[in-house]
Amino acid sequence: MFGILYDLFLTLFYPRECFVCKNSVESSGEGVACKLCWRETRIFTGEETICRKCGKLHSGKPSEIETYCRECDGHFYDIARAAGIYESALSATVLNLKKESFVSARVQSLIADSFRQASFETPTLLVPVPLSKKRVLERGFNQALLITKIISKETGIEFDEKSLVRTRHAKVHRAGMDKRGRELSVEKSFEVVENQRFDDETIILIDDVFASGATVSACSKLLKKKGASKVFVFTLARAA
Repeated sequence: MFGILYDLFLTLFYPRECFVCKNSVESSGEGVACKLCWRETRIFTGEETICRKCGKLHSGKPSEIETYCRECDGHFYDIARAAGIYESALSATVLNLKKESFVSARVQSLIADSFRQASFETPTLLVPVPLSKKRVLERGFNQALLITKIISKETGIEFDEKSLVRTRHAKVHRAGMDKRGRELSVEKSFEVVENQRFDDETIILIDDVFASGATVSACSKLLKKKGASKVFVFTLARAA
């Protein structure tokens, strides 16, 4: 009852503007987007046809055969999955998560449900994709670690946010780069702390967005070099 009254109070006296359509957000639990924009956002249900490896969306309808996009053949992770497509309410959520360390009730539920739906095989460790020290100082937090903590709390899987580190700050924005340019921009940008091993671990590498896959591939390569048997990837959103 208190939550309903609180949301009504906010709507009447301190309305929050939807980051997508600019209408009012009906409930604090929705986060930065209204219910309509959430309904218009493509969230994976398990009924879509996606690339078996990287999770790229091929069709909104199911297929009886495994599909591979072939664009991810050279990537070093085993399987990548996401909660939904980077659009509308989900893109607004991701962008806000880079500025504000608050995860709404709706997004927390989405993360937990999507992770369970991914059905990764017997994960033993969660590892967030690290930010550079400069970026952490600018933001005050790592958004990938926020997602990791939600999953850890829901599943009981331990996480390690200290062993994988980013050694280079990305000075060049990668959005306009081609595939090889993105890969080159992240090569040698990550390290595992001295003497740390991940022997026989099945790791879930966690980030906010899967764009080209260059970052998670580079991290996966390093984790496997340090002994991980498998590396799966989970992100809040995936580029269409």
